[in-house]
Amino acid sequence: MKKFNIRKVLDGLTAASSSSSSSSAATSQPGAPRENDVVQETLQSEHFQLCKTVRHGFPYQPSSMAFDPVQKILAIGTQTGALRLFGRAGVECYCQHESGAAVIQLQFLINEGALVSALADDSIHLWNLRQKIPAILHSLKFNRERITYCHLPFQSKWLYIGTERGNIHIVNVECFTLSGYVIMWNKAIELSTKTHPGPVVHISDNPMDEGKLLIGFECGVVVLWDLKSKKADYRYNYDEAIHSVAWHHEGKQFVCSHSDGTLTTWNVRAPAKAAQIITPHGKQPKDGKKPEPCKPILKVEYKTTRAGDPFMVLSGGLSYDTVGRRACLTVMHGKSTAVLEMDYPIVDFLTLCETPYPNDFQEPYAVVVLLEKDLVVIDLGQIGYPIFENPYPLTVHESPVTCCEYFADCPDEIIPALYSVGSRQKRQGFSKKEWPISGGNWGQGTQSYPEIIITGHADGSIKFWDASALMLQVLYKLKTAKVFERARGKEEKANTDIVDEDPFAIQTLSWCPESRMLCVAGVSAHVIIYRFSKQEVTTEVVQLLEVRMQCDLSDVDSPDPGGDQTPTLPTPGASSSPQESEPPTQPSTGSNSSDGPRDNIPCLQVRSSPLKQSPGYQVELVIQLVWVSGEPPQQITSLAVNSSYGLVVFGNSNGLAVVDYLQKTLLLNMGTSELHSPSDPYQRQPRSPRKARQPSGALCDSNDGSNASEDRCKSPTSAKMSRKISSSSEQKTDQENKRWRSLTCKKRPCAKDCQLVSRMNQKWGICRTKSDPNCYAKDNSFTRSRSSSVTSIDRESREAISSFYFCESYPRKSDSALSPCLLVGTTHGSVMMVALSLPPGADQRLQQPVGIASCGTLIRLKGGILTMALLDATGTLLPPPYESWYDPNASDEEKEKGRRRRPGSPPSSQEGTDTQFAILCSEKQAKVVALPSQTRIYKHSITETSFVLRADVVQMAGANCIACFCANGHIMTLSLPSLRPLLDVNYLPLTDMRIARTFCFSNLGQALYLTSPTEIQRITYSQETCDNLQEMLSELFTPVETPEAPNRGFFKGLFGGGAQSLDREDLFGETSAGKASRSLAQHIPGPGGMEGMKGAASGVVGDLARARIALDERGQKLGELEERTAAMMSSAESFSKHAHDMMLKYKDKKWYQL
Repeated sequence: MKKFNIRKVLDGLTAASSSSSSSSAATSQPGAPRENDVVQETLQSEHFQLCKTVRHGFPYQPSSMAFDPVQKILAIGTQTGALRLFGRAGVECYCQHESGAAVIQLQFLINEGALVSALADDSIHLWNLRQKIPAILHSLKFNRERITYCHLPFQSKWLYIGTERGNIHIVNVECFTLSGYVIMWNKAIELSTKTHPGPVVHISDNPMDEGKLLIGFECGVVVLWDLKSKKADYRYNYDEAIHSVAWHHEGKQFVCSHSDGTLTTWNVRAPAKAAQIITPHGKQPKDGKKPEPCKPILKVEYKTTRAGDPFMVLSGGLSYDTVGRRACLTVMHGKSTAVLEMDYPIVDFLTLCETPYPNDFQEPYAVVVLLEKDLVVIDLGQIGYPIFENPYPLTVHESPVTCCEYFADCPDEIIPALYSVGSRQKRQGFSKKEWPISGGNWGQGTQSYPEIIITGHADGSIKFWDASALMLQVLYKLKTAKVFERARGKEEKANTDIVDEDPFAIQTLSWCPESRMLCVAGVSAHVIIYRFSKQEVTTEVVQLLEVRMQCDLSDVDSPDPGGDQTPTLPTPGASSSPQESEPPTQPSTGSNSSDGPRDNIPCLQVRSSPLKQSPGYQVELVIQLVWVSGEPPQQITSLAVNSSYGLVVFGNSNGLAVVDYLQKTLLLNMGTSELHSPSDPYQRQPRSPRKARQPSGALCDSNDGSNASEDRCKSPTSAKMSRKISSSSEQKTDQENKRWRSLTCKKRPCAKDCQLVSRMNQKWGICRTKSDPNCYAKDNSFTRSRSSSVTSIDRESREAISSFYFCESYPRKSDSALSPCLLVGTTHGSVMMVALSLPPGADQRLQQPVGIASCGTLIRLKGGILTMALLDATGTLLPPPYESWYDPNASDEEKEKGRRRRPGSPPSSQEGTDTQFAILCSEKQAKVVALPSQTRIYKHSITETSFVLRADVVQMAGANCIACFCANGHIMTLSLPSLRPLLDVNYLPLTDMRIARTFCFSNLGQALYLTSPTEIQRITYSQETCDNLQEMLSELFTPVETPEAPNRGFFKGLFGGGAQSLDREDLFGETSAGKASRSLAQHIPGPGGMEGMKGAASGVVGDLARARIALDERGQKLGELEERTAAMMSSAESFSKHAHDMMLKYKDKKWYQL
């Protein structure tokens, strides 16, 4: 354990240099050191290691699907080369092809724990699923032909591969070598067609005769190929292109789906004409003519049952006159036809059957439908075909995610509380049966602390997820849009909106797990405060507060400076009138006429009828920023809530506002520049390119510019306002074609109040301009908000509020007693201290106002402030004070029983002694400041060439550190308080604004980000978690007995009517078929052999197995080298002997005797 003096220069301490951060050192401020001022730091670099853990959510851009009917595992491939494997609830796995090419087809080696994937780059890969993290065993890259279709018969090791040229090649999946047996397209069709038949679109063997291969060509030709005689038995011609083929299990009939919406049924021995031609969705003309063509039937499956009619399941085939109709899956069973509408286009579907054997009655029981943005499983065994309740966390993207926060090590009771209220929100009408995809086993990890992920969405909803033990399950969903009126059409859309789409979108949020207080800020410049209650209430009147935040000091007339005078704070509800005894009937006396600029009107209208609030989060207060003299309100860039003080603070580019949510009053509305004292060396005057002008409404930020006294801020002038809120049925919003639109917000995100108050991610479409204006461009999926008269130069020149931190500290250098404080960070790197004066007792809290006084600038850093925290003299984190949760709707006795007020202040500081350390981190550097002396103790330059996107002070291995994520992809951690670099890994270069907007760290070495619009990637930077990851991950493969083959029966065995087997080894092996051309495909060995992969199970055993294999391979290679060396020596000796004999033979002979 190493000790560091917090007041001395750390000799020999150098920062780790890397491509992302300049060579820098943590330096200390010289001063008179005290020998007993030591902080013992236990964190070392060996405590850190970075690795991915799990990926949650729906596979982004899915392209293919496969199912193992024995293991009951589902595999989904994507257009980006990803593989997602699903078993029972909680069993998920993610792996990635290095090439990133689209997965066009997947084939399980049924009950073998292996999977074959075919990619769009004409490569096939064999994955070993018998280990927790699947790995590629073999790869084969085709050089001359494009792969279009693959087929692997059940219990066979020979894989058929169809190509774009119409040929079929055969691969041994055990060693991934090509057979010399090739089915050429010209041999298959011969003279049946005059042109090339097109690519191979289907391959399957006859269920009753493995020696007969059915080949479907795109042009409409189907060939039944005899593998033994190497010739075509039958050819079936149809004049429409083929999309898919399906066999009847008896092998006497097959069905083809075509591009004109028809299904043709063929008898195997009658190739001249189709036995039946139907158009499932075609209108049948009365005169007996051919039905009108329909859309292509992309896939058909034909499944038989013992007791009843067969099932025919197909996708597509709808009539062309159904314009705008959603994608459908059609289930034909006997004489009934059911058309099941889907929410998204169908990518693929599979019918799940009781048997893996194709030559037995299939007994289908479910259909898995893979949609572009959803996975649906339909129960075929119940009337009406209900769907199964999906246990996977695939609804992350139900509405686009706009912000994300991660809380590890939460209070134990919070997850059961959220689950109990969320369970009442579940939909009804699901199938009663269990989820059919039930393979795999859960991990055996010891990580048991509660973890919660909160996602904010574009439709105004907020979802709470249980993320404990590497799983993810939705707990509770909150709809914030219910508070507001919804425009029913474009003609009713309010012209006060400041965004083009998604006016209710969540921009930032702040959550206190202990008190369960939730505060959210939306893009329409609104803040909603929620309390958690287990009881249902109907809110007749909801408190509403309207806040008028002015743009610049240069835009208003300020009173003459000097003296302690009360500022004219805004009065919601009246432009310039004092607080009224009766709340007005209208929220504001603003104007929105065409004659003048909009003024004093909010962007959204609160509902005006009673609101029924279910158990869970219930509205406490709604705060809205209003238009000021034709200027729309600036969006909120930072937000914090504190349950112990009963305060909410939020800020934007105009300044900050402090609201007392207990008294429902506005305490402070101040411009950023006014927080600086007049003699403040860090003060920066606002620079605006616009001329000063008089606003049409009342002056709002007309403070005197001098350092505000407590008396000056004690009496809020904001009127309490009541407003009725509607509980009318919420209108559905279709998010199919909506994308999250970013708004013209600015600068970096605000800070997270340690564990309790989450930092609001505020990196939207417009990127930073101060530190690195060209670092990243605006994301294509984002659009600007409606234009404002505020120029971009003016917006970026303002000092916006970027972070807050509530604490018990020393507001001034002269203070010796702790008192409630608020740290304020800005985008220009200033950190200001604001003193809070709370009424002394709980009874007086609701009667007396809270006093607020700005204490000037504490320190300044390079770049915008990202996070702030407080340590005590021993280096222990001092979280913001909080009040334990109590039910606001319970009786007064129960409230007091469960209610514990703000903890008492620790002992006061002795004069001249520093007892706290303020941890401050910006986009460029980190500093540690001793309090109350306000002396800088340590400083560390995090990066010079890039900037930090996210920083959090987190708990790790019983100690604390700063975790940072830079725009150049580096993830770094710094010790506290000495700011020693502990970890610096180049992990993920910023390629997408989504990552910057959603990346967040949490305690105990956990972090996450949205890696795609539909998926959450979780990572860890803890060495302990990395070491235990194998035990924590779920297992995909479990030993299961393969079902017995169907009984042939006595007469079938006697007369040869059963299934005919085929010795494929004798037919496709090298001895009979020869070797394939080496130039056709290139074999690429995987990371290890099958036995080696089985041995690499987990932990030390896996390491030893790998080491043993490596030693064996090395010994084998050395042995081979020794043998080759001995052979060369023997050859050399033989050559020397022959040369000597020749010399003796011709030694004494003359040249003419030779």
